[in-house]
Amino acid sequence: MRNHTTMGLDDGAITRRARLSDLCFTALGLLVLFLTLTILLALVADFVVDGAPRLTPEFFTSFPSRRPESAGILSAWIGTCLVMLVTAILAVPVGVAAGVYLEEYAPKHWITDVIEVNVTNLAGVPSIIFGLLALGLFVQMFGLGQTILVAGMTLALLILPIIIVATRESLRAIPQDIREAAFGLGADQWQTVSGFLLPAARPGILTGAIVGMSRAIGETAPIITIGALTFIAFLPPSPIQASPPFVSFEWLNSPFTVMPIQMFNWVSRPQAGFHLNAAAAGLVLLGMTLLMNGFAIWLRYRLRRRLR
Repeated sequence: MRNHTTMGLDDGAITRRARLSDLCFTALGLLVLFLTLTILLALVADFVVDGAPRLTPEFFTSFPSRRPESAGILSAWIGTCLVMLVTAILAVPVGVAAGVYLEEYAPKHWITDVIEVNVTNLAGVPSIIFGLLALGLFVQMFGLGQTILVAGMTLALLILPIIIVATRESLRAIPQDIREAAFGLGADQWQTVSGFLLPAARPGILTGAIVGMSRAIGETAPIITIGALTFIAFLPPSPIQASPPFVSFEWLNSPFTVMPIQMFNWVSRPQAGFHLNAAAAGLVLLGMTLLMNGFAIWLRYRLRRRLR
């Protein structure tokens, strides 16, 4: 009888101790979350107070200037959009194809294990390493110059591991029963992947791709390394032309600047007006990032509802 009573007391004490540990961990997590959000909101509020008065139409349609009151971000935000376009075109198809191959086609042996470990590790490599790689490979060895194309290739290499990992995780989340049912209906490997697995994994793949793009849009180190301009008062040639063939690729070989570089240039100036311009550019860049992430959340929700 004493043994049963003692065991009951021990079980009760263990349960209470576990609940206390869970409560402490929850309180610690909420405290860290509160501090993090407070710091983030303070930074955003500082950006809004300093930069909101500069967010005028002229700020978006004017080139950089030596006078802070007339300086704008026209070349910076257009350069950012063009670089992100090249990055998406290069990184998303290659990343998705690599993820599908590694998850569905690659044989399981030590070479595949080495590739998987390196892909995972590349996702945590500092961005400056990709900039040095692009400088030595694309700019110096291949002679492609310091252009929009090189910037897009550099950022595509940067986010490629993120897209590969997101693709593989999305495919792993699909139940094995779907594969077996497809094979049971007579579908081959490619028909199973293209007709069943990729549509089911599409929300996770698109979310990973947009999250990777959100990281690339704010990167500064690799862009500086390959030679992005800090002051540029002209736009690259338009991709769309009025005469046949109506599409031009001359803009790929044009010099460029991006939003983080423009902010860095203004922050390094001693005049207070340029600091206000940098805060306004930071608000625009933050808005672009939040817009991309919000679009990813909406797209994932919509695709999941369609799958149901």
